[in-house]
Amino acid sequence: MRLSSSSSSSPSSYRLKTTCRGCDASILLDETSSFISEKDAFPNINSARGFELIETIKANVEKLCPKTVSCIDILTLAVREAVFLTGGRYYSLALGRRDGLTANITAANTEIPSPSDSLNKIIAKFTAKGLNLKDVVALSGAHTIGFAQCFTFKSRLFNFNGSGGPDPSLDASFASGLQTTCPNQDDSDTKLIPLDSVTKMKFDNIFFKNLVNNYGVLASDQALMSDKRTAALVLQYSKYPSLFAKDFGDSMVKLSNVGIITGQNGQVRDKCNHAN
Repeated sequence: MRLSSSSSSSPSSYRLKTTCRGCDASILLDETSSFISEKDAFPNINSARGFELIETIKANVEKLCPKTVSCIDILTLAVREAVFLTGGRYYSLALGRRDGLTANITAANTEIPSPSDSLNKIIAKFTAKGLNLKDVVALSGAHTIGFAQCFTFKSRLFNFNGSGGPDPSLDASFASGLQTTCPNQDDSDTKLIPLDSVTKMKFDNIFFKNLVNNYGVLASDQALMSDKRTAALVLQYSKYPSLFAKDFGDSMVKLSNVGIITGQNGQVRDKCNHAN
């Protein structure tokens, strides 16, 4: 499948550590005299990784099929393959996106949902990009795999909102374990904690079971249980893994069409870390 040149090109998206401006591979660009790299944005620095793998894939593709396959198509396919190879469902993707020429660190710092954002703010950031409530919950399920640095949730563990104790929405025993791993001292800030400690290397629905049991590491994830609309979806996904797999694939297809560049716009970069 290929995207036609008349495909919609809405603004940038929540991008699961893939991009800020949308599906144009902006996060892959290194800093130039014209812009600061999105790699240095607060949500990405020391967090978004694997850039060298994309560069290797691109170099190999260029040898076989030069100036044809964009970096954003490679990135989009790499995400799909990672989901599939770790146990998720295969979903079909259209191809033919073109790469952007610039990055926007300001947008990366303000438009990417933060672990400290309220649920309403997260929903607003999604809907601003044409995604809906179901997409919010389904795409949050990507946290079935991955890690968070302690500083992103440590405020939940000690003197939460001046209470002298942890966030009451955390299971008490789980909170105690996190306190042990992430003690209230600066040198623990960069320690990594799995977002799903049960099956941390498998793409499944255990993340949602964790939320139901108040085992959500990030406040922004556990907040999905605070609204009856999102909580209903969390409960469904926790009970029916095939439903989550289907909805996640559907939402990823929608996400892959946010902010796309097609036709004669943009370019197919020769190397992913800088424009031609």
